[in-house]
Amino acid sequence: MPDRLHFTDSDEANALIASDPMALLVGFALDQQVTVQKAFAGPLVLRERLGAIDAATLAEADLEPVFRAKPAIHRYPGSMAKRVHDLAVHIRDTYDGDGARVWTGAADAEALRANLAALPGFGPMKVTSMGAVLAKHFGVPAARDLVPWHPTLGDVESAQGLADYQAAKRAHKKEWNAAQPGA
Repeated sequence: MPDRLHFTDSDEANALIASDPMALLVGFALDQQVTVQKAFAGPLVLRERLGAIDAATLAEADLEPVFRAKPAIHRYPGSMAKRVHDLAVHIRDTYDGDGARVWTGAADAEALRANLAALPGFGPMKVTSMGAVLAKHFGVPAARDLVPWHPTLGDVESAQGLADYQAAKRAHKKEWNAAQPGA
């Protein structure tokens, strides 16, 4: 297990998402319509505001005011508070509150893909990106077959790596948009 992931500008947030499976899952849930740095700093802010970031705490808390407190945790505090709540309820009820069981309990890549896809807010892109992080940073054997051909957060190993990944992602998105019919 890595001692940190380099997804934010905060060493403390990077250490949290590397050491706490629920924090990592929350970061991925928040990774939408905000920068990677903002999304993965969210778990630390939640822990600071709530005192804990375990599934039971998140499932039982009224998260919307926590998300809306200044500075807001996400660009869309209401919908993301609901998404994180739903994720926490799923982890609490399906995995007895242990977020790591999403991947440690998966016998193979298809089981892992199904576990990740069942998480609230996890579509195909998040499943492959999370799979790449699990394979490349955590050595999860079942995740190896989920790693896509294109760069993902799994390839980020430093602050510069994050900047390079984000630049490549912007270029890829620009090319993809240009190739769409009517573009």
